[in-house]
Amino acid sequence: MDIDALGNRLFVIAGPCVIESYDICASVAQVCRDACEDLGVDYVFKASYDKANRSSLNSFRGPGIEEGLKVLSRIKREFDVPILTDVHSPEEARDASEVVDILQVPAFLCRQTDLLVAAGSSGRIVNIKKGQFMAPWDMRYAVEKVRSAGGDKKVILTERGTFFGYNNLVNDMRSLVIMKDIADLVVFDATHSVQLPGAGAGCSAGNREYIPYLARAAAAVGIDGIFFEVHPNPERALCDGANSLKLVDFPGILGQVRRIYEFVKEVHK
Repeated sequence: MDIDALGNRLFVIAGPCVIESYDICASVAQVCRDACEDLGVDYVFKASYDKANRSSLNSFRGPGIEEGLKVLSRIKREFDVPILTDVHSPEEARDASEVVDILQVPAFLCRQTDLLVAAGSSGRIVNIKKGQFMAPWDMRYAVEKVRSAGGDKKVILTERGTFFGYNNLVNDMRSLVIMKDIADLVVFDATHSVQLPGAGAGCSAGNREYIPYLARAAAAVGIDGIFFEVHPNPERALCDGANSLKLVDFPGILGQVRRIYEFVKEVHK
């Protein structure tokens, strides 16, 4: 796909939370790419080489940027798909931009000025995850920081839930509408939205069973894209398994989202 055409039709960002191995990444990329081709949906593969914002010092973080970018480069080449990954510093934004098509600013870093400006100057599309502590209208300042770098690529905002009491997230679907007036594209993260941060005794827990409901609800509100963390065996995933979608369920849920997306698009003509 032409990455500059992202948003001309429904797109999905999907992959394992973190790079555990090439084989897991490849199995996810194969199923997701094929399902998207069958449904007429654009596909972006997502995986992180380092999950720097973990609950515990002992949590699995990934292979690191050097080895991780090698895996992502191989996935990009062998499956002919664009790639998204997280970056945590201006230096990482520079290095990752040599391989990936979309730089993702993690939710906890969505106010980090130097990181946002570096991402904006990278020549890549930038996806900013809305902080769990942020009001949707305040994300305009994060977008302004990215655009201040003078890049001409699209800026995406992704909703991933808001803190509500201890260890719980809720979604205000109005945020998707509000952020459409701020960014070029708006995405709903249906998997992190069911996360229970820190509720797993040193790691995050989650309510995976609610993923289809929130995904369908977001499609009904109106989105440009949808985000899923996907794993062949979430119960054995090394990161965020409790809120990851089972790979076998991906095609069916994406098909539901696409049908609602097309209906809403027709209604708004």
